[in-house]
Parts: sequence; C-alpha cells; structure tokens
Amino acid sequence: MSDKIKGIHLSRKADIYIRQSTSGQVMNNIESQHVQYKLGERAGQLGWPTSLINVIDQDLGCSASGTVKRSGFERLMQDICTSSVGAIFSVDASRLARNGREWHTLLELCGVVGTLLIDRDAIYDPHTSNDRLLLGFKGEFSEMELRVLREHSQAAIQEKARRGELHLMISAGYIKRNSELSLDPDQRAKKAVDLVFCKFRELGSIRQVHRWFIDNNIELPIATYKNENRLQWKLPSVNVLGNLLKNPIYAGAYAYGKTKREVEIRDGKKYIKKGIVLPQNEWMVLIKDHHKAYISWDEYQKNQTMITHNTNSKRPVVMGSTGRGEALLSGILRCGHCSAKLMTRYQGANNKSRVYLCRGKGERNSKTCISFGGKRVDEALSNRMLEISKAIGTKH
Repeated sequence: MSDKIKGIHLSRKADIYIRQSTSGQVMNNIESQHVQYKLGERAGQLGWPTSLINVIDQDLGCSASGTVKRSGFERLMQDICTSSVGAIFSVDASRLARNGREWHTLLELCGVVGTLLIDRDAIYDPHTSNDRLLLGFKGEFSEMELRVLREHSQAAIQEKARRGELHLMISAGYIKRNSELSLDPDQRAKKAVDLVFCKFRELGSIRQVHRWFIDNNIELPIATYKNENRLQWKLPSVNVLGNLLKNPIYAGAYAYGKTKREVEIRDGKKYIKKGIVLPQNEWMVLIKDHHKAYISWDEYQKNQTMITHNTNSKRPVVMGSTGRGEALLSGILRCGHCSAKLMTRYQGANNKSRVYLCRGKGERNSKTCISFGGKRVDEALSNRMLEISKAIGTKH
C-alpha cells in the first residue's frame, strides 16, 4: 500500500430500506452486521494495523437514500476533507450513499484527497478515470434499484388500499376480523366512542368536549401501533379527540391518502415535510359504506364543517368559534365596512363593560375600523327576543 494512506474507515450501514421495519432488521436480522464488521479483518490482511481502523456505525438502520440525516456519513465526509482517511471499507461501495448528490460528492472528495474505496469485489481509486467511471455506474444502479423497490412497494400498498383492505392501525372502537372491520364487542369501548360524538353534538367544540372529559375524569380507549388488539385507557388530549372526530372510519368510510409529503431543499440538503393534510376531494381512496358506522356520513360532514369554522386562526375565511363572556353577540357580529369578525373586549374596573370592535382583516397593529359599546346592543337584543317570545306565547 502507498505511504500516503494514513488510516481506514470501516463504514457500517444496514443493507435494508424497503419492506421491513428498521428496528426489526437491526435487532433481529444481524447477519449483515457480522459480515460488515468482518471487513476489519480484511483491512488487517491488507496491512493496516488495528490502531488505525476506525469503525463508523452511527448510521445503523438509517437509510442512505438521502431522506434522513446520517451523522456517521457526515462525520466521514468531514474526515475526508481533512485528508485523514486513507481508505473506506464497505460491503458494497455504492451503498455508502444511495442518492446521486451524496454519492458523487463522496467520489469527488475521495478523488481529490486520494482516498480509496474498498468493498468485497475490488479496490477502487476515484482519482483514476476508469475506476471513477465504474463507481459512477455502480452508484446509478444502486439508486435505480432503490427507486424500483420503492415504486413496486408503493404500488402494492396502493392496490390493497383501493380494495379497502389496508389497515395500518385499527382505530379504537373497531376490531379486524378476516381483513374486515367490525364494531368492537367491548361495550365500554363502544360507549366511550359514542359519548365523544354525543358531547360534540351538545357542545360543538373539540376543546369544550376535552374540558368536559377532563372535568369528569372520563378515560377513552387509545389505539396503538404496537398491538392492534389492545387498547390503552387514558384521559384524552385535545389531539386525540380531534383525530377521533376527524376520522372518517367512524362514519363507515374507508379512506387512504389523506395526507401528502413535500420535498424541500434547504442548505443543499433534501428535507421531506410529511403529514400535509389534503382536502377531501383529493384523497386517493374514499369508500363509503365500507363497514358499520358510529355516525352517519352527513353528520360527519357537518362535524368537519363545524370544526373548520371553529379554527379562529383562519379568520376571516371561516366563521370562528363563539367566544365566552357576558356579551350576547360575541363571535357573531361582522364589520359592515370590511366584513371581518368583530372582537369583544371587556374593560372597566371589574371588566364588566363590554365593547365590540373591529381591527380589520388579520392586521394586528391596524387602527380600529369600528367600535361601539355592547351593553345597549345586548339589551336591545334581549328586549326584542322577549317581545317575540311573548307574541308567540300569546298566539298559542
């Protein structure tokens, strides 16, 4: 070996990405680990002393496709830039990086500083044109292999979803029998789910339903990914109640592809933003009357409309939730100038004096568009309502 070679990095990355879970592969199927750790023996046979062998295995179970951060690979790249790496050992050199940007960057740096790439097949010098061409082909084939596996896997998953048979997690209140969903025979679980929809009909707000469950110390069944046949009983959070009320499964519908992911490039790296909610008309699969329901589809749609309009952060696009306090028209009035929803402010010594005011459409620091006292307006409304009530009582 050349005197230029100062050390060796033994790159340790699990050779799996598609199909099975990362944790299961790393914990249970460890033959690949044994093969890769034995690369240290080959390094010794080629003349490197044990003291110069540096094992990098921080990326154990991480994909090399460029979608996740790999601290081990980043450390390797930094060491290459300092010219402290003589050779990199791997079972398959092309699996050091399975996306084009990282792979070609690695080859470029190795070619500049004279770092060798060594796998079970051969020893490559990225500085020479023939080896660089061969490594480029190996990287392209590895990336194509990953893409083909991903496409086939996704196609199989989507086909099963179109038949309404793909169940990644069984929601609380249901069980799966012979690939079909049916109501949970556990009466406690069924009544708990029914109670959520009953209280939402009564209160009309997820947060008010949450407060009622917390105040009355009532637990709900929570489904888990680890065991689809067991439920955990806990006091619900706002998110748990929101997910339950928004889930179309309780309306007897099977839905798949309700969210999407977007790819962003930041600082030259690819980041995937997951869980972006799609509108209902863009869902990939929606099968109504797929199984027995807790509520009707019409009620589900009404619930979604109410939940959407309760999102005050999206005003004035939505109506917004009804505010609390003594003001009778809080959350109902709109400005006659800009159509924005009027705010209610309480002021005075005991915060008893109420004022309706408009700050414009979403402009926090804008001047007041309109403002007036709420006492006379509320009194006029109350008196008018009493007159109408008396008139109706007299007729009957």
